[in-house]
Amino acid sequence: MAEVSIVGCKDYKENNVRAALAEALSAIGGLDMIKPGMKVGIKVNLVTGAKPEKAVTTHPIMVCELIKMLCEKGAEVIVGDSPGGLYTSAVLNGVYSVSGLKPVEKCGGKLNQDFSVKTTKYPEAKVLKEFEYTGWLDNVDVIINFAKLKTHGMMGMSAAAKNMFGTIPGIVKPEYHFRFPDYDKFAAMIVDLDEYFKPVLNIVDAVVGMEGNGPTMGTPREIGCVIASRSPHKADLVCARVLGIEPQRLPILSDAIERGLCPQSLSELDIYGDVEKFHIPDYNNIAHKKSIVFNGKGFFRGLIFRIIQWAVRSRPSLKKDECVGCRVCENICPAKAIKMVKGKAKINRNACISCFCCQEFCPKGAMKVKRPFVAKILDKKT
Repeated sequence: MAEVSIVGCKDYKENNVRAALAEALSAIGGLDMIKPGMKVGIKVNLVTGAKPEKAVTTHPIMVCELIKMLCEKGAEVIVGDSPGGLYTSAVLNGVYSVSGLKPVEKCGGKLNQDFSVKTTKYPEAKVLKEFEYTGWLDNVDVIINFAKLKTHGMMGMSAAAKNMFGTIPGIVKPEYHFRFPDYDKFAAMIVDLDEYFKPVLNIVDAVVGMEGNGPTMGTPREIGCVIASRSPHKADLVCARVLGIEPQRLPILSDAIERGLCPQSLSELDIYGDVEKFHIPDYNNIAHKKSIVFNGKGFFRGLIFRIIQWAVRSRPSLKKDECVGCRVCENICPAKAIKMVKGKAKINRNACISCFCCQEFCPKGAMKVKRPFVAKILDKKT
């Protein structure tokens, strides 16, 4: 039995999706863990309301075909997520509709209508010792994590592990960005969530992914595959190779490797399928973590390290001619670093924590990820 599977799927036609899912799941042990009468929660990616062709969310055809397979096993299936913003019936049902998920109710599943919020303690966590989460997850026996493969402003890549941030209610997500503004701590928080909820299955929709200004305003890019694993981090290791990103440059994957939850290279994984067949060397990736090692000790080493970190860190940047002054970025910024000046967003660099919430939720894509000149030079030299 393979640890990860990667199977070709050329489009979102039902027959092709069903065949790809069946092969990918069979290679890693199938759905044997699903028993008749079991309640299964499919945690999809619904970061914001967007039509399926935008490649922002998990494609509805893939969700429906998985539901059919689960229903054939005698399971009751609930589909849910918490996008950014208010976690209410009106907002979520609007997102369900725009994202094309309404057919879920015709293929045997249910869309989550429980918008309660719970609080839990997690003393075993690395950083997330206490947190709020979406209450609907308490009503299922197992969770299947169904992600979308995309670039991501803060974490470099959004795939299986990052998808579990959707267990945090949308309205409080900015607070968690503020609690964990450091990239490594934010990544550790995501891994803590994966470890707490322990999805029994992780599937990544990489038939059409997103490149460029992801995870919401990038460009769709045909990839042509489905990736599945019992481990979100092992699935992400394969995803990283598909996009051409070194694992150590992805904070979430780096943290999982450090914890021993994932090997450092694909050579240490038992993989079903040919990863290289789906590798895209010219994928337009967002700037991601750069590992920098300094020799020496003491005050000056620490000072130089902090200066270099500041110099190479990516930042959100406004393209003024695309800004319509809607104030979404101002309202969502956890650090209150954005104000409107003459009808345009202005970022206070002293207050900005580079969480990229503004870039992620700007409805016009006016906020971009800016890679500093020094970082670009360092990239070319390595």
